[in-house]
Amino acid sequence: MTGRAEAISHGAATIINAIATGKGAAVGVDLWTKAAVSLTDETGHVDVTIRSDSSENPALAQKTVECILKHFGLEKDFGAKVETTSNIPVARGLKSSSAAANAIALATTAAIEHSLDDVTVVNLGVDGALDAKVTITGAFDDACASYFGGIVITDNMERTIIKRFEPTEALAVLFYVPAKKTYTVGSNVRRMKGMASAVKIAYNEAMKGNYWAALTLNGLIYSSALGYDSSPAVDALTAGAVASGLSGTGPAVSAIVPKDKIDAVKNVWQKCEGEILEARINLQKARVVC
Repeated sequence: MTGRAEAISHGAATIINAIATGKGAAVGVDLWTKAAVSLTDETGHVDVTIRSDSSENPALAQKTVECILKHFGLEKDFGAKVETTSNIPVARGLKSSSAAANAIALATTAAIEHSLDDVTVVNLGVDGALDAKVTITGAFDDACASYFGGIVITDNMERTIIKRFEPTEALAVLFYVPAKKTYTVGSNVRRMKGMASAVKIAYNEAMKGNYWAALTLNGLIYSSALGYDSSPAVDALTAGAVASGLSGTGPAVSAIVPKDKIDAVKNVWQKCEGEILEARINLQKARVVC
């Protein structure tokens, strides 16, 4: 077999960070990661090229391929070459790991000419992320929002989807992205868990459909716990965003913005050092593209 396949999965923004309570929520955005996987006869060897950031550790890609091959009992039959391209900044809280794991898992499954149901693909990608030690909870919420699109509320410990929403408002998602990388596994878990009672309030609002208010509240809570300045989020809200807050464990800040307020939010963020990205809410599922 000389299988090759390519797949795409999208990014996401945090609504509820699951680290404090084990339950989380995220919204898909149309930033993307593509992964091309080619099978080789170098058994047990996975060669990885990360086009968008060659300095990144290849462990996530390697572990995700291994998880797929082991699932089908093919780990002693094949190696692989993996190449990823992405417009999602790495280690800023924009779910680059979840998008990569989803795309790699899908492409590997297609390359070996097998098929899996969607949730199994997501779970094997989460397994790969845990094996690679790029996540604390497994980020099942982020992985589901990345894979399915829309808003997904999950129990990360049980790996179950609790509720889904498909926002219909014409809203943009802006990200203020500082230059400094912050890796989730290096975050202060004790401080985040200390905020659990407050995070539960935000989570309950998300469950009731008040997901934008939940995003803002969650961002303020985690910014306080992790020592981030919350003024970029407050500035975005003052400029007309319907929600704004820290995404993941940062340092990126997301803002949900009506189209007529995009320029106003960008203007208040121009004073901050870093990059401003503009995206849309994504409702498309991850898929094999060739």
